[in-house]
Amino acid sequence: MRIAFLGTPEVAVPSLDALVAAADIEVVVVLCNPDRPKGRSRTPVPPPVKVAAEQHGIEVWQPTKPRQVLEEFRALEVDACAVVAYGALLPADVLAAGGAGFVNLHFSLLPRWRGAAPVQHALRAGDEVTGVTTFVLDEGMDTGPVLRRVEVGIEPGESAGALLARLAELGAPVLVESLRALHAGEQPVPQPAEGATLAPKIRPEDVQLDLARPAEELSWLVRSADPAPGAHTTFRGARLKVFGAVPVAAENTPDEDPAPAAPGTVVAVDKEGVVVACGGGALRLTEVQPAGKPRMTATAFANGARIEVGERLGDGDLGP
Repeated sequence: MRIAFLGTPEVAVPSLDALVAAADIEVVVVLCNPDRPKGRSRTPVPPPVKVAAEQHGIEVWQPTKPRQVLEEFRALEVDACAVVAYGALLPADVLAAGGAGFVNLHFSLLPRWRGAAPVQHALRAGDEVTGVTTFVLDEGMDTGPVLRRVEVGIEPGESAGALLARLAELGAPVLVESLRALHAGEQPVPQPAEGATLAPKIRPEDVQLDLARPAEELSWLVRSADPAPGAHTTFRGARLKVFGAVPVAAENTPDEDPAPAAPGTVVAVDKEGVVVACGGGALRLTEVQPAGKPRMTATAFANGARIEVGERLGDGDLGP
């Protein structure tokens, strides 16, 4: 089977590696996004899939839009295509040139969490299970018919980065199996009409911590934004990103003052972190990143900043 592979970030690399390792599959070309400038020097950096493809000796195309290489793509006469986090929608004429079809590996149990950030939205919603789905692309947003679905549990405290890496490894052999099934004539099954939810890209303003919300919801939000863009609040008028946070039951927080502390108030500082009052319960911050500094334990931050009980977080909105 001759296929094209479309993908860009690190989470697509396990699938590319699995396809290259399959004796009955030949990856004839890889399409990924163009190199992007990074760092202060703004030096163009190749995406991870390009690096992996070149290591495998596979030709790489990096069009700004897939239609720019449509004629060359048609000339390949591929049997099918594999897609993992490519980063661009494919128009109808490109889809028509993909042989039996473009099989997409998506990191959720479709139709739940259609869109660019399914893992992040699953975590911030408090989902306890997720998985991977392979489906044949159509012109909609993750609406095509399904070939395979594999369900897994979400681990307690698991961050978006850790969960996405786990799903990428889980999904690689599922994608290989799905391509073989489609090539052999298996008919994918339409997605159900019920249960569809959307998972648009997460923006920094979407992960600002509203400390008037329940502590458990805030802990979900923190996990969903780790490693990027990082949930954030403010402290002493400066941005403070939060990467580790654990709910604490209200009865386990200091109760010298019979009146409940206002949301955002520091109610304890100890060797395990900084405990902050919320709209429901309290939140123990365990890992943070002050502006201009690396990630660190909340205890180290508290010691360096000499945080005192009674101070407030969320004391100023710096915007996104």
